[in-house]
Amino acid sequence: MSHNGGSVVGLLSYETLVHAVAGATGSVTAMTVFFPLDTAKSRLQVDDKRKAQSTPVILAEIAKEEGFLALYRGWFPVISSLCCSNFVYFYTFNALKKVAASGPGKPRPSKDLLMGMVAGVVNVILTTPMWVVNTRLKLQGVRFRNEDLHQTHYRGIFDAFLQIIANEGVGTLWNGTLPSLILVLNPAVQFMIYEAMKRKAGKGGQKISSAKIFLIGAIAKAIATTATYPLQTIQAILRFGQYRGDGKGGLMGSVSSIFFLFMDRIKKHGFLGLYKGLEAKLLQTVLTAALMFVVYEKITAATFRLMGLSKKLKH
Repeated sequence: MSHNGGSVVGLLSYETLVHAVAGATGSVTAMTVFFPLDTAKSRLQVDDKRKAQSTPVILAEIAKEEGFLALYRGWFPVISSLCCSNFVYFYTFNALKKVAASGPGKPRPSKDLLMGMVAGVVNVILTTPMWVVNTRLKLQGVRFRNEDLHQTHYRGIFDAFLQIIANEGVGTLWNGTLPSLILVLNPAVQFMIYEAMKRKAGKGGQKISSAKIFLIGAIAKAIATTATYPLQTIQAILRFGQYRGDGKGGLMGSVSSIFFLFMDRIKKHGFLGLYKGLEAKLLQTVLTAALMFVVYEKITAATFRLMGLSKKLKH
């Protein structure tokens, strides 16, 4: 009996691992395809003086002023952060899903939302330092329209970590953690809608096509992103690290910074200023999330098919 129990636990963690690897691979593939859209979004969020034109215009401007490769500036740190981030998220979410499935009650959207939020919090605490370094590297060597933003000189991921710790203290690596913790609502809402729509589409054992998965993933992400976008802008500004607040540290400092940045943004650009860069963001995240879910579902299905075959072969 104990041997059997052990193998069940082994299978559970192995299955969860498959989900985690598939999720990470899916997100890396999708992000690479749509990376230039992320570049456009970062510039619009952080560089105040850049006019909010349509995404293709901004991409053309960046390519003309800084060369085509500028569209992929900071690709490696983004991809490595994303890979770790999605690995942690998919692993935690699917491990919790397994635990919930073994308990009483059937899957419900509220359960998915709760699991999504727990997975998000674990993810934020573990991976925020990578995203802070990431934002800095992505905006290094950029020609800002806003003269107040100064250049940084990091030689790579490790050098950026060391310089930030030496010059600004370890705490800086967790800049923007509070908006990030509130933003766990984004993937949580996305997964809740995704799981609910997938359950509906697969009712009565129907097979769900890749096109349907793409559409479900796109709708789920579009709703989640539009709802949480203003906070994402604030988060990008805080991570970039050149906003000087009222000097208050700790949690209250970050609450007052968030509030001040919100009000400042509305004062300068009107309420719609909170949504500056949303078009680029929606285009990028919706397409990226949709493609990610397709790759993720394909990899998990193929892996479990192979696992099934290998189990049959063993018998």
